[in-house]
Amino acid sequence: MFQTLLTDLSALQKSAKLLLNNFPEERVFAFYGAMGAGKTTFIKALCHELGSQDYVTSPTFALINEYSTINESVIYHFDFYRIKKLEEAYDLGYEDYLYSGNYCFIEWPEMIESLLPSEFVEVRIKEADHGKRLIEARKM
Repeated sequence: MFQTLLTDLSALQKSAKLLLNNFPEERVFAFYGAMGAGKTTFIKALCHELGSQDYVTSPTFALINEYSTINESVIYHFDFYRIKKLEEAYDLGYEDYLYSGNYCFIEWPEMIESLLPSEFVEVRIKEADHGKRLIEARKM
């Protein structure tokens, strides 16, 4: 199990690198946390660590954003907060993304849990005192 406490934003990039180093073979990461916990901010740091220079934002309305990296790979960033039923994920063609071998970062995976691959990394971000964030991750 991976665990880190972010005391401020200056530790964000180091924590992103540590998370990726702890799960070097994994490509699907499911991010759990309350609204405003920092899921998108942490995903932005992960994308930067993977070599993306793209502008990373939450795909709240688009459901998925695609980012390129300097080594010509692709990162997929999902936000399933607004879906009402699983059929919307089917319509999106979720399997093509989740089983592509590319990094997939999923916000609000609760909405599609039954569609997640059998192996993925569960990342939980919890707010702590004074703006700190506790990040815990484990392979499922």
